[in-house]
Amino acid sequence: MAKVVVLGAGVSGHTAVAFLKKKLGKKHEVVMISPNSYYQWVPSNIWVGIGQMTVDQVRFKLDKVYKKWSVIYKQAKAISINPEGNSEISKGFVTVEYVVGDKQGQQEKVDYDYLVNATGPKLNFEATPGLGPKGHTVSVCAYDHAAHAWEELQKSLALMEQGKHQTFLIGTGHAMATCQGAAFEYALNVAFEVKKRKLEHLADIIWITNEYELGDFGMGGAFVKRGGYVTPTKVFAESILAEYGIRWIKRAGVNKIEKGIAHFETLAGEYKTQEFDFAMLIPGFAGAGIKAFGKDGNDITEKLFKPNGFMTVDADYTPKDFEDWSAKDWPETYQNPEYKNIYAAGIAFAPPHSMSKPMKTANGTPMFPAPPRTGMPSGVIGKVIAQNIANFIKNGATEHKHKASMSRMAAACIVSAGYGIRHGKAATMTVSPIVPDWDKYPEWGRDINATVGEVGLAGHWIKLLLHYMFLHKAKGYPFWWLLPE
Repeated sequence: MAKVVVLGAGVSGHTAVAFLKKKLGKKHEVVMISPNSYYQWVPSNIWVGIGQMTVDQVRFKLDKVYKKWSVIYKQAKAISINPEGNSEISKGFVTVEYVVGDKQGQQEKVDYDYLVNATGPKLNFEATPGLGPKGHTVSVCAYDHAAHAWEELQKSLALMEQGKHQTFLIGTGHAMATCQGAAFEYALNVAFEVKKRKLEHLADIIWITNEYELGDFGMGGAFVKRGGYVTPTKVFAESILAEYGIRWIKRAGVNKIEKGIAHFETLAGEYKTQEFDFAMLIPGFAGAGIKAFGKDGNDITEKLFKPNGFMTVDADYTPKDFEDWSAKDWPETYQNPEYKNIYAAGIAFAPPHSMSKPMKTANGTPMFPAPPRTGMPSGVIGKVIAQNIANFIKNGATEHKHKASMSRMAAACIVSAGYGIRHGKAATMTVSPIVPDWDKYPEWGRDINATVGEVGLAGHWIKLLLHYMFLHKAKGYPFWWLLPE
């Protein structure tokens, strides 16, 4: 009997567990280790953050689902990995610490034949002093954060109802932050709520971003087909913000938050401030901080992880100038090159390079978006890893049958701009491939016929449909495996 351990019950890890159990059945053991008791559909946290959905509409309890699937579930946090075992355990194992129940605080060694690291990101709020729910800003990165954001947003809306002006600052809270799309979506929804209440004259909504140009989104921007014309995402993003009355500050790295004041550095090296009454700023991401140890107890963390805490996989990490990087450098199997039975899924893997051109301010501070690996790519990667591991275990295969490079993978992003069957709106954008391939597509970097952008009510309907479809899939309801990632 083989044993597969998955760390993290986010989109990638949960998808991996689902397909592993479906393909391996009862003859093999699948273990989920996650400190979270809930699965959350993160894209809909935006709607929690504006009061259009409740927390329970975007999450569900994991234990019932895993019990139904016969997946062993340990609500614990991974502390370290011993890929070579030690004097007591002959094969690889993970040391975990329980976070709830009678075992809270206790540690346990969980051995494995295959290990999938899908821990996702550490929300690195502390990298920007004063950032986050424990500081002076709100977040929509988790369902509880989003609920708190709605509580704070209501206070600002109430003050506006009393005739008091409010300044809303929304965007990125660190010079190296990613997930610009989530913040962009929240800005549009806040603008929609303000307009719905006819309070635009009392609102100043500001988009602040570390992007060189708007619409970069950590992908180096894109050219999209819209209305029969090819349009850069810079124009696409600027036109949407302008339509919603949102002004912007770009090329800005927020480095400190005080109550009502955001401090930031510009690419030109100037230090500036922006006052606010309400701020939702996305933090930078880091790896989960798991350590690794060899058989003799020596620290081998650098064999598994890059300095930022994300796991090394089958990518080409050779240092190169940005212009010399290639789409071929991106990973296909997400297997650690040192330990072949360890994989990293979704945000947990270390990208080989940035898709956006690395830049530094005049003062030497790095300022550019990190590559996005959330949502659709995470689900696809989790599925492909599960398929390969199952094939190794069941059929004795030695080669990866399934591959999923982001340089060949397409993705769709739907940014809601309001809520309601008749009044909602969304900006829909598809890119193919996610990582631009300038060798294959020398004119646009991507397949221009498959990279499109539109804005309208239909996109909002699609986003609502996807909310229910992906929760149906994640809960393992009938024919869940037929639904796309």
